[in-house]
Amino acid sequence: MNTKLFSLCLAASMPILMRHAVAQTNPKPAEKTAFQTGSAWRPEIDVRSDIAIVYGAGDRRGMTFEERVKSWRDRGYQTHFMTGIAWGGYQDYFLGKWDGKNHQDIGQVERNGEIIWHDKDVVPYIVPVASYIDYMKTAVVKKVIDAGITAIHLEEPEFWARAGYSEVFKQEWKKFYGFDWRPQHESPENTYLSQKLKYQLYYNAIKEVSEYAKSYGKSKGLDVKVYIPTHSLVNYASWRIVSPEASLASLKSIDGYIAQVWTGTSREPNFYKGKVRERVFENAFLEYGSMVSMTAPTGRKVFFLTDPIEDRPKDWLDYKLNYQATFTAKLLYPMVADYEVMPWPERIYTRPYRLANSEEEVLIPKYYSTQMQVMVNALNHMPLSANRVNGTNAIGVLMGNSLMFQQFPEHAGYSDPRFSNFYGQTLPLLKNGVPVQTVHMENLAFRNTLKDIKVLIMSYANMKPDAAAAHEHLAEWVKAGGVLVYCGRDNDPYQSVMEWWNTKGNAFKAPSDHLFKLLGIQPAQTGAAADNHNNAQYFKAGKGAVYVIRKNPKEFAMEANGDAVFLNTVKQAFEQEARAGKLDFKNNLFLQRGPYDIVAVMDESVNTEPHTVKGLVIDLFDPELPVLTEKVVKPGEQAFLYNLNRVADKNKPQVLAAAARVYNEETGNKTYSFTCKSPANTINSMRVLLPAEPRSVKVTNASGAELSGAKHNWHAASRTLHLGFDNSPEGINVTLLW
Repeated sequence: MNTKLFSLCLAASMPILMRHAVAQTNPKPAEKTAFQTGSAWRPEIDVRSDIAIVYGAGDRRGMTFEERVKSWRDRGYQTHFMTGIAWGGYQDYFLGKWDGKNHQDIGQVERNGEIIWHDKDVVPYIVPVASYIDYMKTAVVKKVIDAGITAIHLEEPEFWARAGYSEVFKQEWKKFYGFDWRPQHESPENTYLSQKLKYQLYYNAIKEVSEYAKSYGKSKGLDVKVYIPTHSLVNYASWRIVSPEASLASLKSIDGYIAQVWTGTSREPNFYKGKVRERVFENAFLEYGSMVSMTAPTGRKVFFLTDPIEDRPKDWLDYKLNYQATFTAKLLYPMVADYEVMPWPERIYTRPYRLANSEEEVLIPKYYSTQMQVMVNALNHMPLSANRVNGTNAIGVLMGNSLMFQQFPEHAGYSDPRFSNFYGQTLPLLKNGVPVQTVHMENLAFRNTLKDIKVLIMSYANMKPDAAAAHEHLAEWVKAGGVLVYCGRDNDPYQSVMEWWNTKGNAFKAPSDHLFKLLGIQPAQTGAAADNHNNAQYFKAGKGAVYVIRKNPKEFAMEANGDAVFLNTVKQAFEQEARAGKLDFKNNLFLQRGPYDIVAVMDESVNTEPHTVKGLVIDLFDPELPVLTEKVVKPGEQAFLYNLNRVADKNKPQVLAAAARVYNEETGNKTYSFTCKSPANTINSMRVLLPAEPRSVKVTNASGAELSGAKHNWHAASRTLHLGFDNSPEGINVTLLW
């Protein structure tokens, strides 16, 4: 995994109403969209988002960190800072220039003694020992705050599951557990304890560094915000990486997250209907959802990332199709409206990649950069919405940080190929048009965590509860009327690891036994009782109910028709016990969000029908921005549309869509003018709503010279003008008269 590519954005939406006169004259700068870059400002990468997140505190290409920051500020950007917390260009620390001691021994080490490198033989993944944490505070965080930065992103707190064999890790083990280190490959219990320690080490590192950032900023009169750009729990568990994830949201020193989801994470193949293949849209939907469930109950901000390309050498068509899939998935969460629009624009705009079906390498094709910029600029206007995705929004799947603890190494009696115990609970529902939600076990103490959930699905096949309190919250919810569907054989060797349910006076053979005791039920492990209610055992518990399916969820995904009992049970739980209405299965997800229509139609579903959106719409995935009378979306496809029927003021001249950002809009007597900016060497495509066909279209550059090659055409039915011309970061001026 080349994490140099991933990174993240940050933004905080500008208030719509200013309450004070001071705020009216000095409005707070917008912080809704962002990108991250290691470069100083260049015309080819002037993305025109609100924030430039400057990566790394060191010198790059002859420029200091302070000079790189200034180059973006001079162009009107808010500036944030990002650095890796588990790796980075920290050679002054590794080589002893910082404190006079060599620290090359703190790399994460595999069983064979090999260091796990982030950059081969240069930058290792780090065991966050005390001296490293002190270095991050005083040599990195202090430096950027002194440069006037008030938003810090500590990226990717990652500990590889296959690591855990270095001397410094063994020392940390002894400090944490009070007994000598045990090799994780020797038993499931050792594995569980090893991963739990890795999790705790980065939790402590983030806690200490973020608290220092807050306190040092305060000493200088600054309100410093700290964000964690991180992969989703779904991806980390799948990729066998351990990270603090949801627990960080409980820290007062953490202000939010960036959800690092992109083609590279979402194209990880998984099982469904017994077949292994890439399912990019579905994976992305679940990844973004896990980030929402991690943050929503705590009130923390979350910013969604997508990437128009990825690390792996594919071609531009592959990047385009998967970008559309991940982009659509994130827009289907209407409670999030802040975005990192891309990482590393210097990589996207200035590095050549392959053409489809060819070995020839070219810079980003103009059609794709235009389409991408249309999508990116739509995010500058993407509203929050109270609308919900069509279908049943009241079914959840419980997940917890311990999903990362059982993935590596494998032991006798346990296997979870391609993270199938998770996908067995989620893909059968999502593929059938149910926008299934994930629920973080760590957030059950928050009142709103289960507020809208009618049926909760859970399993301890691939995770274990971190505390008895989680069961107390679940039992309370069920007895108040919730319906629980528990899936699992509860016979894997991790059921008996040294944990709270079998220590300190507890003697439960499996953690679910503790939950069932609180619920007052006794499910049979196997046998005839398991054949009731379509092979699900059924119990009343207070005003609620519990269904127990004695199969591991991976069986629902890895077998061709393995999900039938599961789907029937969930349907019965929802309709008959929760009495929440009819649970309809379909093959699409659809959301109206302000003027936008967002559509995804899935294959491998109950039907193969396309989904049709009727009415005048602009196709925002087409760089020509055509106006259509209907859009037909086939299985396996997505659509992003601007619905002209929902324009707020149809008589107001306005830019509806553009591959550039619009500034300085002015409307006069039958005139409309504006300036638009976008990176050099790209082409603008824009559609403008006007009261009537223009009699004059004037397009000039920043010097006032008329732009050659500008094109325009009128679409009478929609009363929109399409414009096309070369972009410029210095600004192109457009004046329309009618």
